[in-house]
Amino acid sequence: MTTTALDRLLPTPLDLDGYRLGTPQRAGALTMVPVWGPHRPGFVPPRSGLKLKRVVGYGQVELHNGARAGVAIVPLHIGYIQDGAQNHALCSSALLGAGQTRRFDDACCVQAAQGGYLEGRDQWFFVLPAELRAKALELRGRKDYAKLWPDISELNRAYGLPSRGHLEQIISRKRAMLTQFQNRLELVPGQLGAIFFLRGRFAGLELAPDPAYFAELWTALVCFAYGVAAWQAEPERAVAEPYEATGLAELRAELTRDRDRRTAEVASWMAGVGGDMRTVEEERYLDLRLSTVTGDGLAGQVVTERGRPVYASVFAAR
Repeated sequence: MTTTALDRLLPTPLDLDGYRLGTPQRAGALTMVPVWGPHRPGFVPPRSGLKLKRVVGYGQVELHNGARAGVAIVPLHIGYIQDGAQNHALCSSALLGAGQTRRFDDACCVQAAQGGYLEGRDQWFFVLPAELRAKALELRGRKDYAKLWPDISELNRAYGLPSRGHLEQIISRKRAMLTQFQNRLELVPGQLGAIFFLRGRFAGLELAPDPAYFAELWTALVCFAYGVAAWQAEPERAVAEPYEATGLAELRAELTRDRDRRTAEVASWMAGVGGDMRTVEEERYLDLRLSTVTGDGLAGQVVTERGRPVYASVFAAR
C-alpha cells in the first residue's frame, strides 16, 4: 500500500510527504496497517500529561494539561472510567496549552443512573466504540448529558446485553476480552498511526504527532474504539493450513507470498473509500487548526499545522 491511501482519508490539500504504510496485521475480524511519518515533538501524550481533573456535574467535565510545556491534543471521543462516579466521554477533540484547565459542558454521560462525582483519581481512559462515534460527533456542542444513552442502549441490545445507557457493560465488564486485541496486534517501533479495517471494510484512520503519543493512545484505540466491533464480528477460529515448505528458503518464500497477498487484499479494500470532504474549522491555538471533516461515508477531526497533519481521527460514519 502507498500513501495514496492517506490521501483518500484526509481532506485536501495536506502535505503528506514522509508518511508511509507498513505490512498489515490481522487479528480475527480486525486488520491494522501501521503508519510511519514525520515526528512532531512538543505535544503532551494523553495518558501521562492529560488528566480528567474533575466531573463538575452531569455532562460537565474539566480536563487539565499538567505539562510545563507543550500543547495537549485531546483525543477525539476520549472517555474516562472512574470507580464509583459518573463516567463521561467527549464529543470533540480540543487543544489545551501547558498548565491549562478547560471545562467541557457538552460531554456525554455514558453511565445512566450512576451518581457521584470524583476528582481526577482512580481513572483510566478509553475511546468511544466505532458504532457510537458518528453520533457523538454529530452531538458536539449540544448540552444534554443523556444524549448518547439511546445509542448506547441500542448497542448493548445488539450485543445481547441489557438495553441500558450503560457503556461500562461493554467497556469495563468485557475489558478482559477486549484486551486480547492489544496482545494479538503488534505496536511497531516508531509507529505514529494506523488504518483499521473490520471484516474487510474501512473502520478508521488514526494519526498522532509522534510515536510516544500514539503508544499511549494505542490501548484505547485497539481495544475499545475498534476492538468492540471486532469482538462481536470475530469469526470462528479456523485451523490454519500448514506450509508445504521443506526448507528455510521455501518457508521464507511462502511467508513473503502470504504477506504480499495480504497487502494486495488490504489495498483493494481502500478502492471504494474516501472522496470529497467538507471541512469546518472548530478552533485555533498558535499555528494549530482543529477541524471537523465529513463526507462520502467518513467523519472525524484533524489537527493541522501549516498544512501538515499533526493529529487525525477519521472513521467510517455509520
